[in-house]
Amino acid sequence: MILGAILVLLAAGALAWAAGRFVSPNAPRWVSMLAFAAGLAWAVLEWQGGAGANGLYAEQFIPWIPRFGINVILELDGLSLLMVALTMFLGIVAVVSSWDEIEAGKGFFQFNILWVMAGVVGVFTALDLFLFFFFWEVMLIPMYFLIAIWGHENKGYASMKFFLFTQISGLLMLLAILALVYFHHASSGELTFGYKALLGADISESVRLWLMLGFFVAFATKLPSVPVHTWLPDAHTQAPTAGSVILAGILLKTGAYGLIRFAVPLFPDASQDFAWWAMLLGAVSVLYGGAMAFSQSDFKRLVAYSSIAHMGFILLGVYAFNELGMQGAIVTMIAHGFSTAALFMMAGAIQHRLHTREMSRMGGLWVHAPRMGVMTLFFVVASVGMPGLGNFVGEFLALLGAFRASVPLTVAATIGIVVAAVYGLYLMQRSFQGAPNPDVAAMRDFGAREMSVMVLMMAGLVWVGVYPQPLLDMSAATIAKLGVLP
Repeated sequence: MILGAILVLLAAGALAWAAGRFVSPNAPRWVSMLAFAAGLAWAVLEWQGGAGANGLYAEQFIPWIPRFGINVILELDGLSLLMVALTMFLGIVAVVSSWDEIEAGKGFFQFNILWVMAGVVGVFTALDLFLFFFFWEVMLIPMYFLIAIWGHENKGYASMKFFLFTQISGLLMLLAILALVYFHHASSGELTFGYKALLGADISESVRLWLMLGFFVAFATKLPSVPVHTWLPDAHTQAPTAGSVILAGILLKTGAYGLIRFAVPLFPDASQDFAWWAMLLGAVSVLYGGAMAFSQSDFKRLVAYSSIAHMGFILLGVYAFNELGMQGAIVTMIAHGFSTAALFMMAGAIQHRLHTREMSRMGGLWVHAPRMGVMTLFFVVASVGMPGLGNFVGEFLALLGAFRASVPLTVAATIGIVVAAVYGLYLMQRSFQGAPNPDVAAMRDFGAREMSVMVLMMAGLVWVGVYPQPLLDMSAATIAKLGVLP
């Protein structure tokens, strides 16, 4: 079933491209909507069916290249299921957000969205390291096309920067994978790329550290963390709205997922030795991202830098090496997927209507678009960590876990929450409050289509904030299986 879901997305992408050429220019988006709705329904049914005795909701093993120990190994545990469900839901949001924005090449546009998401589902479920890297590359190229073809004024620069950062860091991970397989083969005589077999690889401590850093750099770049973050503001600013939704809501989470699933369990001792430095990078990301967000005049760049700050909490939680921190990182992944995807959808909607991202030209938009104002206020409040909403639960747990590992770094990161409130209110005041800008003509407010997905994301954040126990239970089972916590 897991491979079937991936193949459905790939086939739907080809169908959407063909439908745009031979049926109707509007047909591709309906193909995408149906594919993502079917994928979301499948994820919900797997969740309702419950996990088996081994803690898995679904698993598949298909021999692929047995001579080199490469197989199709796909597993869906609690963490994977949460991320796959988020992927399918935000796929629907991406399609809705680009409904009226894309004028040319609609079929190829939906093709790239579906193939990005197929690669993401593969990343979240693959437990063969060769297969994992294959899907890691599958999601890179369609994202490059989304930015390079349908992006804004500096799309060529932004797409190439995104490609180079991701590709070079990915090659470091590939070298680390090949070295891990080689050293495991040298010590055991077994040639395999299987994740579970490689967990117990007999490798010297000095080699483990370098291999762990190969994985860490790749995942920290995709997260992204300071200092390998510079591709993100440009990519977000220049990407079409659907691209920004996918980048913020899903692609950044593949980096966080990689840290939790691969970097830490494969190299637990090396990761613990490196933990303080990783937490330092997390705290610096929180403070730097917040400071840079406050200094922006561009709506999308402000939200992009806020994402860097939020991803810093994930680094803090993961490398605190306790259950509270790890659970906080996982909840933050889910909550940030809702809140920041919504803010990028809002930024794209405003840019499509006003043809600008500069907040100085948006004053008093609440008068013209009160529904957009209410939605923006809600998601800004959620993003800055209002109690009762999902972001608060994730960041609170991450900080609580980090406090047990390093008090100074936790205090520094906590300052970032205050900074978040400042730049969040700054965004609202510059864009929606104050006297209406006379240069802004009456603009169209959100309609039923946009409001429907906004309300669903609101409901998701309230559910995670008020009743996070199902997420905590699912993540606890995964964390226990990793076997890396004391």
